[in-house]
Amino acid sequence: MEEEREKDHQALLNPGEENEMVYLIVRASWGGGEGAAVDLSFINLTQELRQRAQMQIQWRSHGLKTADLSQVSTADWMAMDNLWDLVMIFLFILQEVFGYQTQKLRRVLFLVTSVLTCGVLPLLFYWKPQWRVWAYCIPCSLQEADTVLLRTTDEFQRYMRKKVICLYLSTLKIPISKNTEEPLVADCHSVINKAVLKPELKFRCIQVQKIRYVWNNLEKKFQKVGLLEDSNSCYDIHHTFGLGLTTEEQEIRRLVCGPNAIEVEIQPIWKLLVKQVLNPFYVFQAFTLTLWLSQGYIEYSVAIIILSVLSIVLSVYDLRQQSVKLHNLVEDHNKVQVKITVKGKGLQELESRLLVPGDVLILPGKLSLPCDAVLIDGSCVVNEGMLTGESIPVTKTPLPHAENTTAWKSHSLEDYRKHVLFCGTEVIQVKPSGQGSVRAVVLQTGYNTAKGDLVRSILYPRPLNFKLYNDAFKFIVSLAFLGIMGFFYALGVYMYHGASLQDTMAMALLLLTVAVPPVLPAALTTGIVYAQRRLKKRGIFCISPQRINMCGQINLVCFDKTGTLTEDGLDLWGTVPTVDNCFQEVHSFTSGKALPWGPQCAAMASCHSLILLDGTIQGDPLDLKMFEGTAWIIEDCNADYYELGISDSNVIIKPGPKASQSPVEAIIVLRQFPFSSSLQRMSVVAQLAGEDHFHVYMKGAPEMLARFCRPETVPKNFPKELRNYTVQGFRVIALAHKVLKMEKLSEVQSLTREHVESELTFLGLLIMENRLKKETKPVLKELNEARIRTVMITGDNLQTAITVAKNSEMVPRGSQVILVEANEPEEFAPASVTWQLVENQENGPGKNDTHINIGNSSVPVEEKGSCYHFAMSGKSYQVILQHFNSLLPKILVNGTIFARMSPGQKSSLVEEFQKLNYYVGMCGDGANDCGALKMAHAGISLSEQEASVASPFTSKTTNIECVPHLIKEGRAALVSSFGVFKYLTMYGIIQFIGTSLLYWQLQLFGNYQYLMQDVAITLMVCLTMSATHAYPKLAPYRPSGQLLSPPLLLSVVLNTCFNCIVLVCAFLLLKQQPWYCEVYRYSKCFLDSQSNFSTNVSLSRNRTGNGALVPGSVLSFESTTLWPITTINCITTAFIFSKGKPFRKPIYTNYIFSFLLASALGLTIFLQFSDFQDIYRGMER
Repeated sequence: MEEEREKDHQALLNPGEENEMVYLIVRASWGGGEGAAVDLSFINLTQELRQRAQMQIQWRSHGLKTADLSQVSTADWMAMDNLWDLVMIFLFILQEVFGYQTQKLRRVLFLVTSVLTCGVLPLLFYWKPQWRVWAYCIPCSLQEADTVLLRTTDEFQRYMRKKVICLYLSTLKIPISKNTEEPLVADCHSVINKAVLKPELKFRCIQVQKIRYVWNNLEKKFQKVGLLEDSNSCYDIHHTFGLGLTTEEQEIRRLVCGPNAIEVEIQPIWKLLVKQVLNPFYVFQAFTLTLWLSQGYIEYSVAIIILSVLSIVLSVYDLRQQSVKLHNLVEDHNKVQVKITVKGKGLQELESRLLVPGDVLILPGKLSLPCDAVLIDGSCVVNEGMLTGESIPVTKTPLPHAENTTAWKSHSLEDYRKHVLFCGTEVIQVKPSGQGSVRAVVLQTGYNTAKGDLVRSILYPRPLNFKLYNDAFKFIVSLAFLGIMGFFYALGVYMYHGASLQDTMAMALLLLTVAVPPVLPAALTTGIVYAQRRLKKRGIFCISPQRINMCGQINLVCFDKTGTLTEDGLDLWGTVPTVDNCFQEVHSFTSGKALPWGPQCAAMASCHSLILLDGTIQGDPLDLKMFEGTAWIIEDCNADYYELGISDSNVIIKPGPKASQSPVEAIIVLRQFPFSSSLQRMSVVAQLAGEDHFHVYMKGAPEMLARFCRPETVPKNFPKELRNYTVQGFRVIALAHKVLKMEKLSEVQSLTREHVESELTFLGLLIMENRLKKETKPVLKELNEARIRTVMITGDNLQTAITVAKNSEMVPRGSQVILVEANEPEEFAPASVTWQLVENQENGPGKNDTHINIGNSSVPVEEKGSCYHFAMSGKSYQVILQHFNSLLPKILVNGTIFARMSPGQKSSLVEEFQKLNYYVGMCGDGANDCGALKMAHAGISLSEQEASVASPFTSKTTNIECVPHLIKEGRAALVSSFGVFKYLTMYGIIQFIGTSLLYWQLQLFGNYQYLMQDVAITLMVCLTMSATHAYPKLAPYRPSGQLLSPPLLLSVVLNTCFNCIVLVCAFLLLKQQPWYCEVYRYSKCFLDSQSNFSTNVSLSRNRTGNGALVPGSVLSFESTTLWPITTINCITTAFIFSKGKPFRKPIYTNYIFSFLLASALGLTIFLQFSDFQDIYRGMER
């Protein structure tokens, strides 16, 4: 029985939620149908990795079930070096799911209660959807649930209610077998076979943020549909889907998976309006304004209503415009006409929204891909600018015909993405492998695709967890408690004086609203708005304005090297060939001499991913520069080559007019193994015209390439020679070559990368020059003087990175650089760390080395306290992260240079810095920086491509000058937000104290007195205080990032005490004056003695709840005394809290704000001492 109960309490791991990095741990508690089961299929990991992760599931005695992926090796995590793997892992958040069944009786009670509470209960349930579920549903197992409640496992603990939908295959007009033994679809791995119940032919599903999940009846969990399972092998993809799907299977998949459409609904204006109006802030504001209007406070109420309506209209307009723009951006995606292969029927043309996973897509030529697909026949060139931010043609190769059962994504060392065509990318050239067409199997459709993920990250942005906003909420709650105290105080005073119940409640509620100014929540955004405008003028664009305040807290900035600190373009400096295991003289390109023919020239001419498109050579800038150095040209494949068995997919390279004399007429590239940043190399199989055998040419990182060469071909002084160039800041690439012992062209296509990239001959080094940008040194110096740490994270050579760090003075003169090298554990040796001064490297391992075993993880004693900077490679970082985790924080505190870092390692490093309580900025320009840009508190992209949406900030100026500008504006915005917030807090407290004192006499300030304070001072202060510009020099310390910090709290408390003492003393001193009388008690006597009033004011003995002697008139010594004091206190407070240096310019530079304060002060003094009856009459109302 217990086992059955265990099965019934399975649940959903929903991967497709918010744009948020989390540890991959699912937690759930037992009871009432709560639980968690894990579906790891959404993660782009190898099958072996998933099995290892699944093994971590532990079943505990109380039903607590945990799937812990934290043990996944660093190597596996770091292998995911593409932005969209990072999206899959980092951008999705785990959820707990709970099953519920609707009870009709509870629902009726809910409806009755909703009517009795005049809609208050539905409003609360609108804000808290979980309360609604708890109110009219009872807990049950997920298998029986008609409603599910999702709860995120992040710190926000947000709830989401979803209805379970039942769909029936019987609605399809095709014969479907009800035999339980017969699968519905041919794919044995598909969840569809496990989701559809027979003989009912129904399945249950939920839709969570555009992703559909179906209930897996065998594994008792919700599972994502709309994609091919990763457990399919290369053999499965070629043989199960290679001929296409049958018409019947297509129909079934269309119903279960939904349409292949990224549809963004244009929200109706009325719906947007309702969402805005039902915001808790506007509801409270509506309550406040209704109360004020009932008390005759019309002018300010109308002013607030106008501002609120304007704010709502602008918000609705912006949301509507964004909705329309996003709709238009993706609408064309759903209208692409494509050709597919249908099993048994041949080619068929249809609209792309009808595609399903498993369809075979025919690629005719130029095409905007409507889905994610894996290439199975032929090759093509695509522009992945939408994904990577770099409009560089990328060559895609077909998935090999492997016979093993290994998951297709892990069939070899080669990056599986080289076979995948991502949705939204542009196919710009196709290369059939034979007489047939280029074909691809649809992998994912709709919002499951790469483009769908991008759109979902825009539709459902990551909630910010900045302490400022949490503190602001706590502040508002504190003021609300103060207002509640005032509410009961007013009740006591008015009831004591025998006022009517209506007047008592009205006055009590009025005092409640005085404590919490209606504009308080909006105060935090004013500084951001001004800062965003100033940033825009400097060419810095922001898609996440809330992060501007975070920029004010940045104390560490990570920089990419190439294109960020150094010039983007590389210039050829020279080549260093090798002959007989020895380096030869350098061939300098600056001499103007053509590169002589030889294996090195052949490698430079052929080992690249360049293509000829519309007569222009396009591709990676490094490849392009290298190829130009050979003076060879790329030629289209013509009929002469077809006779030799050469197809369109092969690249033909021939000597150009300026090339050195060559015995070879052409080089034909037959096979490419593309470059991958994780592999740090690429290779090609080529044939020299006129020869029967084939050649392999390879280029890559020197340290990496040397591993694949025969040791006897690598010069003995290779490390020294390499270091000789890298210390000068050159970019160094190594070249290698070998002759393949085969003669048949068909054998080339079956070669594996492992076979090709082995036993090579080392050819030499290609030296490229990369200069520092002129802005780099001044900016780094400015950041250093402001005590903001700077760190370099690059994919380039470690020694080159160290040299650039020294030349740019990221490592100051006189500082020591300590190279940290970590080694993986071997058979008889544990993992170890070696520390070595870079200056002494040429001496080899000696007395300057310190080895640390895994049991003794500490920094060398002799290095403590010295001015030193750690430098390490991605490999060492990976080993330390895995084996010396407790040592990593100590290294990061002084770590400055991180080289040979993969994109995944860059993101991981940023996160590790954040764990040390750093506010991290990241500045980069390449595709491999996207993950880190997204992970950082403030990511600044120097790329103007579309994929800069991965970064909150994008700079039009392609240098790092934007970084200090952003930090300055962030600091100014943060200080402005704090200033306005503190002012409004004090304004509410000052009015609360003044009004409370008047309540003691059953009196109230006049409407125009309130209007003067609310509109002429407070509203203007909110709109203009934040307009003060950022201070031009970065201070060597940051502004406080906490509203509840002691200094800020002390300033509020002291100001409150001061104002309270002044107002109470003024109130008490007034009562001791010989001419004072309580007007509301002795009004007739007092007015008879005031002849100037008796002729102008119509008086009555009818005392109202607001303390006025007649309707519309406020007349008392108390209000006349307290009003100017509270008004001047408000002006003084605004002046005090609008501090200038060191984060903003002086207050007098904000001309409008200064003029308003001076005008308000002058007007207050004028009103106090003027003797104009019209003014008196106006202020009395």
